[in-house]
Amino acid sequence: MIRIGITGQTGFLGTHLFNTLGLYPDRFIRIPFSDEYFTDQDKLRSFVCQCDVIVHLAAVIRHPDPVLLKEINIRLVYKLIEAMEAEEVAPYVLFSSSTQEALPNPYGESKRMGRLLLEHWAQRNDASVTSLILPNLFGPFGRPEFNSFVATFCYRLTHGQAACIESDNTVFLLYVGTLCCYVVDKIPLVIQSAERITECHKVPHEIECSVSDMLEKLTYYKETYFDKGIIPSLKDRNDVNLFNTFRSYMDHLLRFPVRLTAHSDNRGVYVETIRTETGGQVASSTTLPGITRGNHYHTRKVERFTVLRGKALICLRKVGTSEVLSFTLDGNEPSYVDIPVWYVHNITNIGVEVLYTQFWVNEWYKVTDSDTYVESV
Repeated sequence: MIRIGITGQTGFLGTHLFNTLGLYPDRFIRIPFSDEYFTDQDKLRSFVCQCDVIVHLAAVIRHPDPVLLKEINIRLVYKLIEAMEAEEVAPYVLFSSSTQEALPNPYGESKRMGRLLLEHWAQRNDASVTSLILPNLFGPFGRPEFNSFVATFCYRLTHGQAACIESDNTVFLLYVGTLCCYVVDKIPLVIQSAERITECHKVPHEIECSVSDMLEKLTYYKETYFDKGIIPSLKDRNDVNLFNTFRSYMDHLLRFPVRLTAHSDNRGVYVETIRTETGGQVASSTTLPGITRGNHYHTRKVERFTVLRGKALICLRKVGTSEVLSFTLDGNEPSYVDIPVWYVHNITNIGVEVLYTQFWVNEWYKVTDSDTYVESV
């Protein structure tokens, strides 16, 4: 088992990496970290002693005083090095840097200097360090007006606000989940090797587009899915990642359940449950009274639960949080709830008759790659 600690654990990338490592409990042990450790040397020294690997993500991205921003980021690296040297430990360190290293701004300079400090530490202490030069990251749950313009656009489009372009530059984007998978694969290779490495790796981007192209794509999601409930065309993995990012900014309690139109005549009832511009798989189930299905979550799937008959309670809880979102659906008024990524979910028959539910997912189920992780709501 490899013991891994993440500074900046509660940030955008830190949260995603912490949760991704949690998908592999038989391979990794996550060592908790709190930002206060940087102001308490004893706690920081205790933290570094517990880690085989430290992923150093903690940094100030924006600050009204650019000089102070640079000083803080460099000081965080110094404190980490001081703690490791005081305890005479040499964990494998991964350092998140940025393509801004090449730019003459305080943030880029702090990243470049932090990388050099860690490389010198590694050489002095026979340790390994990998610096990751990262493009712009995007993904679910990023802070609008802070982490990424993608987060800002998604939030504004789903909250009735105007999404404006300040500068229509070409941007290079990497999905946060892709980076997390890279780190998960990288760590065992270095830990299990007898050779010490000092490397600087430029992580490739996945999307190259203009800001206006990105806004056009997200506006299409807004008009197709948010306004009309139609699953948009998802041509490749990048589209799925962008769509799941877009969906993460909706107010789920205000949106769901979505009521469907039931057409009744002397033959019975006809209900259209889903319109989609993409493929996928449709299934249905019956559930006996009092029985619960689910209690798992997905990291990439787009999924819709539609209740056609009976009464159901659908519950959602974001991984790593305690708030539970609850939705009551009744087959007398057929309706659906779409399941966000990284939300544990279940469905319970709370009625007295058999519950009939239809499930749609954007990809076929694969036993060897099910993207299904068991956890109770």
